[in-house]
Amino acid sequence: MPQTHTQAAAGARAVEVPAIELRGLTKSFGSVRAVRGIDLTVRPGEIIAFLGPNGAGKTTTIDMMLGLARPDEGSALVYGMEPAVAVRHGLVSAVMQSGGLLKDLTVEETLRLTASLFGDTRPVAEVLGRAGIADIAGRRVVKCSGGEQQRLRFAMALLPDPELLVLDEPTTGMDVTGRRDFWGAIREDAAQGRTVLFATHYLEEADAYADRIVLVSHGLVVADGTAAQVKALVSGRTVRATLPGADVAALQALPGVETVEVRGDSVLIASTDSDAVARHLLGSTQARDLEITSRGLEDAFISLTTEGEQS
Repeated sequence: MPQTHTQAAAGARAVEVPAIELRGLTKSFGSVRAVRGIDLTVRPGEIIAFLGPNGAGKTTTIDMMLGLARPDEGSALVYGMEPAVAVRHGLVSAVMQSGGLLKDLTVEETLRLTASLFGDTRPVAEVLGRAGIADIAGRRVVKCSGGEQQRLRFAMALLPDPELLVLDEPTTGMDVTGRRDFWGAIREDAAQGRTVLFATHYLEEADAYADRIVLVSHGLVVADGTAAQVKALVSGRTVRATLPGADVAALQALPGVETVEVRGDSVLIASTDSDAVARHLLGSTQARDLEITSRGLEDAFISLTTEGEQS
């Protein structure tokens, strides 16, 4: 007899198998090598930000993780099972950026229809509350904003009470308050043992909410660690100062300077020797309001995904 969702999840936790285990994944589409050998292990309860520029191989990897595509080489396991098997057991839910909604149904009708497709689900009223859309339960989907539709997709994904939640640009269309509330709910779920893997272009969300950041470029993992560890992979600091009419050529000639950017009367200088830049600005120019900051996640993202670019 096939395992129920609860039995499968309990068995997975009992032997402490990884929530996700990818080994040597490769995938090509004709002459295009989308994924070149990705290795990744995710422990139950982790919140993972899966980041990379367009064309890095993120979507293809997620498709293989969800059983929507088969790897050319390597293996993908979810709680020790083939992805398609884990999906059938209700262990995995995905929130995609678009699609999957019938515009003429109400929010509540959409959830009840979705719940009818599963043998066992959380109560509709509960997931409405968890997703923060109980107050619009009677609204037709076509009348919902983009952020509200994304929250509805989140509620749909919560119905089978999955062990693994995969999110693709989950907060697209949400306002600042909506995004904060959404991530508060995700944090609560993770504290109860749910594993979350999300892809986003909002790097500040990855910095603030992910336990771990996995950065992909050209079909390979190029960084894997906490936000602080990933940022530390990029050396140097950024010096910002007010300097009208800045001599960009002179600044670029300073020791350790990598880039110089002028924004109105301000200048931003990325350098591996911020002390030398500061001494020059304060001793040889009319610069004022000088600030020195460590590199951020955006700096690391750009540096690590553009190094050694291949055609």
